[in-house]
Amino acid sequence: MKRLEGKVAIVTGAGRGLGRIFCVGLAREGAKVLATDKDIGGLEETVRNIREVDSEGELLQIDITSREQTESMAKFTKDRFGKIDILINNAAFYGGLKRKNFYEISEEEWDNLMSVNVKGTWQCVKAVFPYMKEQGKGKIVNMTSEVFFTGSHGFVHYVASKGAIVGLTRALAIELGPHNICINAIAPGFTDTEGSRTIADVTKYDASKTPLGRLGVAEDIVGAALLFSSDEADFITGQTILVDGGRAMH
Repeated sequence: MKRLEGKVAIVTGAGRGLGRIFCVGLAREGAKVLATDKDIGGLEETVRNIREVDSEGELLQIDITSREQTESMAKFTKDRFGKIDILINNAAFYGGLKRKNFYEISEEEWDNLMSVNVKGTWQCVKAVFPYMKEQGKGKIVNMTSEVFFTGSHGFVHYVASKGAIVGLTRALAIELGPHNICINAIAPGFTDTEGSRTIADVTKYDASKTPLGRLGVAEDIVGAALLFSSDEADFITGQTILVDGGRAMH
């Protein structure tokens, strides 16, 4: 039996890159998946990929910063699949970021990034909570980053947002625990994804400080997401796991 057989998952930011890889990984393990993104482009291919591995997939265009739209996302999932077992909060303001000194970042850019990366994650958790509470179980996976542990010059707002996700995960673990809902975070190192290629030349990445000696790829992150989504993680909550080849350790 597949480890997620009969489960229902929502993945945000699923139109490409890591979000698409998560959708396919969940589907391979038997989960039915709702793929969501702010931009509709790419979602159809994601759903095709889900169905190619013999699982059920649907798509929904939403803005995770909107309470109304995240609530619609949760209701759509319950109406279509009957329940919500897993939420992977993957959507983020990341691709296309330009390195700037902290004093050069505009208030608009700061607010937009925080709205997506922090508020959006909170909104999605709020939206699925009533359904997970009612069924007496749920798994939530948040995406943070290695930069929370190491810092990153020129991305102060991004680093701050990913630190907020670690704090949010820990605080929510306390509130969600009594309802048997586990929430954990994954902190990838710099990973070769479509988004990463818009902010840096991945071919010039220095892997000399990485014990495993290479740049991560999207497929490297899936295992941690599947673990946190599965019944194997029923007694794990409030944790953050680095998936970076050992570059940062804590």
